[in-house]
Amino acid sequence: MREIVFDTETTGLDPDVERVIEIGGVELWNHIPTGKNYHAFIRPAGRKVDPAAFDVHGISDDFLADKPLFSEIADEFLEFFSGAKLIAHNAAFDVRFLNAELKRIDQPPIDPSVVIDTLPMARRKFPMAPATLDALCSRFSVDTSRRDKHGALLDSELLAEVYIELIGGRQAALGLAVEEDAHEDADGNVWRIAPRPVPLPSRLSQDEIVRHRAFVSTLGDEAIWWNYLERPEAEASPG
Repeated sequence: MREIVFDTETTGLDPDVERVIEIGGVELWNHIPTGKNYHAFIRPAGRKVDPAAFDVHGISDDFLADKPLFSEIADEFLEFFSGAKLIAHNAAFDVRFLNAELKRIDQPPIDPSVVIDTLPMARRKFPMAPATLDALCSRFSVDTSRRDKHGALLDSELLAEVYIELIGGRQAALGLAVEEDAHEDADGNVWRIAPRPVPLPSRLSQDEIVRHRAFVSTLGDEAIWWNYLERPEAEASPG
């Protein structure tokens, strides 16, 4: 299963008039980071960064002056994000802004069925506890030493670690969501390896088999090895 943990930074709080100025995304495959990321700064056509927003993310108008417009990065953005579950913290905020940008270029909105919000997940898991990204990083001992201000890609990387913990911790990151003999292709189809019609011949020599059985016999009737070895008839049918 492919997932994108993402975050945005904006010029302000109202998606009807404010603009997206940064998008970051981290790809997970079966809850394991693949190392593939998406990151873009975006020039907000006709809009200045609100001072309160600048205090949060530190992205200035001067810095954005030579960055591409959303319409210029839209294809690359959609290619990376399409076909995946989308995970964000307080996802409604980010999705509303992205949908506003997509609407401006006559693209369909993000399907709400593919969006996973980690904020209600955290509130259900830890009722009455703080559920900000910083608080969750602290709870799960996620290193935030690089985080001076909010940044879309860095926050996505931090949230990816938090998300893995919220859904079951490091065990989930080991890929245990898929059965041991099951594999999932790029389209999400699960397939399994069929058993061999004829088992491979043993690599043990007859002498090794005899010596191993003799050793197991010294361990007593309760030895776990007897679960895998056929007992000699004399031992299996006493009397």
